[in-house]
Amino acid sequence: MLLLFGMVVAVGAQGNDSSGLRIGFSQVGSESDWRTAFTEITLAEAERREITLLFSNAENSQEAQIEAIRSFIEQKVDAIILAPVIETGWTAILLEVQAAGIPIVIIDRNVTADESLYLTRVSSDFVFEGRLAAAWLVQVTSGDCKIVELEGTVGSSAARDRQIGFNQVISLFPKMQIIVSQTGDFRRTLGQEVMDSILHTEDPSKICAVWSHNDDMAIGAIEAIKQAGLDPGQDILIVSVDAIPDIFKAMMDGDANATVELSPYMAGPAFDAITAYLNGETVPKWIPVTGGIYFPDTAAEEYARRQH
Repeated sequence: MLLLFGMVVAVGAQGNDSSGLRIGFSQVGSESDWRTAFTEITLAEAERREITLLFSNAENSQEAQIEAIRSFIEQKVDAIILAPVIETGWTAILLEVQAAGIPIVIIDRNVTADESLYLTRVSSDFVFEGRLAAAWLVQVTSGDCKIVELEGTVGSSAARDRQIGFNQVISLFPKMQIIVSQTGDFRRTLGQEVMDSILHTEDPSKICAVWSHNDDMAIGAIEAIKQAGLDPGQDILIVSVDAIPDIFKAMMDGDANATVELSPYMAGPAFDAITAYLNGETVPKWIPVTGGIYFPDTAAEEYARRQH
């Protein structure tokens, strides 16, 4: 069954070793299509396993996440899953979770806390995602490109690590330069607003590419580029991260060039880790999920496959 903001909803499912567990899940929010898909997949996986999931949407508030975790502790859940808004400021609440004897899994983004305070982390390698995006851009531009960077939420591990990985690669090529870097908070509307502002302050003819920390901001940037009378995907290249259906639609329309996949299928490994721990098994401190890079030549196929 699912417990959503205090309302219990009974669901049918296939039983397995996770059946009967009560798990609290504190989600970042719903700032992007990827995040929404991640939530939907997690809820569906809990239903399939007959897990009672206590779900809390923090709407990008760390304070709301801490409050939700304290509520999970009070309700004596079997385990907690945390997708943290930002990296810092978690030690105190993780100590409370540890004192209550409840295993907690960090999912998607990271925390800067001692590893002994959480069971494991299930995530992508954000640094690798940035490197992959940069390697593609270097190749298609022959190492000569002036870049606009749309950053994700300030203080989040996804934004920081993707930036680190991207910069590691382009630093090897003197003519690869980020000329503007501004945050769009992983939001489509802000991506459009930021890109519109940049196109009014910079010479658009000097911009070779937009490097966006997620697809939603990239899609917003595409709209701003169109409104400026330019051709996204041609006049300005677009590379981003997530691989949501809308970015494949943009590729089909010729408006985007590449996306690095961030898999939203993290709930299964997280539930498996919790079950293994409760069964007395050893759990690794990091459980990676992987994804590739996609281009327009397979966009139609991927768009059809990812509809849900």
